[in-house]
Amino acid sequence: MPSKVPAVNIPTRNRAATRPYHHGNLREALVAAGLAALEARPHEELRVRELARTVGVSANAAYRHFADRDALLAAIAAEGFRRFGAAAQEGVGRDAGPLDAMRAEGRTYVEFARENPALFRLMFGAMSRTTTDELAAAAEATFDVLRAGVAAMLGIEDLDDRRVMVGAVYAWSVVHGLSHLVLDGQLDEIGDVDGMVRDVLRLSLQSAGPGMPESASGR
Repeated sequence: MPSKVPAVNIPTRNRAATRPYHHGNLREALVAAGLAALEARPHEELRVRELARTVGVSANAAYRHFADRDALLAAIAAEGFRRFGAAAQEGVGRDAGPLDAMRAEGRTYVEFARENPALFRLMFGAMSRTTTDELAAAAEATFDVLRAGVAAMLGIEDLDDRRVMVGAVYAWSVVHGLSHLVLDGQLDEIGDVDGMVRDVLRLSLQSAGPGMPESASGR
């Protein structure tokens, strides 16, 4: 299941010194450089000036696209959500039934966190209180993938139905908490972490099946 953020090709400092930056997607290049940097270190260590040097431009050029470091981090987080949402949709599969689809989404969530720990913590931690239109839209679109899966599992067409929202928050709570347990090494002593993740997801879906609690209906 291809949930890892794809590797990006960015120029090295030596190439940047001999090949000035001419093409017109500097914003995208800076975000890509940030995503690549997060594969090796936490977001707290990212700096606009460093990423500007990586793509071969001045810091002033970078600041024309991002007012400050938080703006750049928000754009990186937004791209993380878009890639995460695409991975979740791809992981579901066209022929999967509703329960299998939800299991696939859950596995994708945990796998994405394991393979992109710094990006995951940026998306759901540091940027959780930072709102830009781009970030809000990307996060909402990703949550809509989850809501659609829950709606299909419950046989409800309206994504705004309270039962769907309760089910989505329940599923999110399970996979998000499970992801952090995995990232923090809390399950390492168990041995078969993948098996534990699989069994926890199976158990949670049994609990959140069509028999949604009456209180979730809003009545």
